[in-house]
Amino acid sequence: MLSIVDAPTPPMSSLATPTFALVAQGRKRLALGDQVFEYGAGDYLVVSVDLPVTGHFVEASKDRPCLGVGLALRPEVIASLLLDAADRQPPGPSIRGLTVSAAPAELVDAVIRLLRLVDEPADAPVLAPLIEREILWRLLRSPQGAAVREIGLADSSLSHVARVIRWIRDNYTEPFRVDELAAMAGMSTSAFHRHFRTVSAMTPIQFQKKIRLQEARLRIVGLGEEVTHAGYAVRYDSPSQFSREYRREFGTPPSRDTGRTREEASYQTSP
Repeated sequence: MLSIVDAPTPPMSSLATPTFALVAQGRKRLALGDQVFEYGAGDYLVVSVDLPVTGHFVEASKDRPCLGVGLALRPEVIASLLLDAADRQPPGPSIRGLTVSAAPAELVDAVIRLLRLVDEPADAPVLAPLIEREILWRLLRSPQGAAVREIGLADSSLSHVARVIRWIRDNYTEPFRVDELAAMAGMSTSAFHRHFRTVSAMTPIQFQKKIRLQEARLRIVGLGEEVTHAGYAVRYDSPSQFSREYRREFGTPPSRDTGRTREEASYQTSP
């Protein structure tokens, strides 16, 4: 996945999925809950679970566009690599779901070789999976290795929290009790709350609220729904509360987004 942006952008909400992203030029800023991450040329980002984030490009121009490359982090590929490497370490403590570090030279070299395969379509089917495994191996041996490793472990605390995150994402209109989510994760209520907040930088209620508001914005901007209907669809019974929280999240009231195009304010799936 290649990314080229030739101008700074306004903040946009998105659902970041498990991804490795390396910036070659330019700079981007992401907010997750009350945490802010900024990464630029030579930095890489790892997202280990589905997370609602707000991001924007802060350094990009036509002469020097922001350039980046991304790779989906697939649990089955990471698990296979851990088996081949005879990794027998037990799952570790809970880790953050989004981290940023400076990329080592070996990781950058592997990414460059993967990009060169764009011009070698005959070689790509054979070499791309091998280079993907090399990139994952470099990540496993990097400062963010713990986060990547947890993705491939079925019994890690990250995997248990990710299962609950997927449930909230797929059932964002459903009410829940934290003890029910804890049972779904196979944890005590206190342990689940601690792990969830460490991974997502939010409480489960805050997480659900962000998913609801992002879905509402998709309905208003992408599907052209009326504001009141979009609010009710994501389980806001009070229009005034919906408008207030929408404005707090996106910096503009929902009525201002009515009629905007999908390109102007989109619900994206990449960091």
